[in-house]
Amino acid sequence: MTLPARVRRFPWPLEGDRYRYSVNVEPAPRVHRTAAGEWGGAVLGFNEAYEAELAERAAILGRDPGRHVELGHMRAASWDALLHLLSEAAATDPAMTLTPCDDREFHWENARLGVARRFRFGDDDSLGEPPLRFAASQVPDDIVLLDEREGRLFADAGVVTFASNWSIRFVLGMSFTELHGPVPRDFADGAIPRAEWFLLGMQPGDCYRRLNWSSTVGHRLDASLETYDEWGAERGRLSDIGDDLHLRVEVQHLIRLPMSGSIMFLIRTHLLPMRELVLVPAWREQFAAVLAELPDEMADYKGYGEIRPELLAWLRR
Repeated sequence: MTLPARVRRFPWPLEGDRYRYSVNVEPAPRVHRTAAGEWGGAVLGFNEAYEAELAERAAILGRDPGRHVELGHMRAASWDALLHLLSEAAATDPAMTLTPCDDREFHWENARLGVARRFRFGDDDSLGEPPLRFAASQVPDDIVLLDEREGRLFADAGVVTFASNWSIRFVLGMSFTELHGPVPRDFADGAIPRAEWFLLGMQPGDCYRRLNWSSTVGHRLDASLETYDEWGAERGRLSDIGDDLHLRVEVQHLIRLPMSGSIMFLIRTHLLPMRELVLVPAWREQFAAVLAELPDEMADYKGYGEIRPELLAWLRR
């Protein structure tokens, strides 16, 4: 049987039959081979869902402009992020080009979206909108910028439309430690302090990545706190595990921007329904083993708590 392309390139997040939170970062990009195929050869990914996902992001920002937030001192970092992301996109997809023109001017063209823009680096008026917002209209990842002050990191800017049970508007200005307060076992196991120590040691141009996983009912990218009234109700209407319940995996890239020194945190969300997960026997077996062993509070946090017995029975059929 030939697996669907989205299964072959899915970023499978598990190693072994037991899972605990850890820093689990690795240099990026780097190709990973899985039981179904491979993923990870580029920082940004532009698959067949790209246009639809960017249209969904534009619609969300149109309804709720507050998904883009930025403290005043972060504008230089936002321009740094824009130039870095457009350069990365142009190096990844041949339908996109970034051409240097005269002094600090660039011409960006994205044939897939029908976008052409000439702008002067650092000049908001020439771009026609804030640089971080424009960046988010061209790449599929959510974007968070972490500023370093007095040996600590703070979430001081971002465009996040596809959050999983959190809100960029709520966390704006929080420290790295405060951001991760709701995550169970992280402080006891020391993962969060170790992660911040690692990030603070990154040098300009460094790029690393990690994976995070949870669950989503339906093919819903926007599972933010702003839309909890929608997806919270959906969790109680799970009629078909195979089609309704999705494994949600975030590929998270961490990049120390070269000019501003801020850390750019990219979050690309991938959804795989259980019906497609079990097309790969090794995944079915490993996911069942991890789910069965997972401590209760971690299973609850990842959205599998109440449904775990039924899901395990379905996986083991």
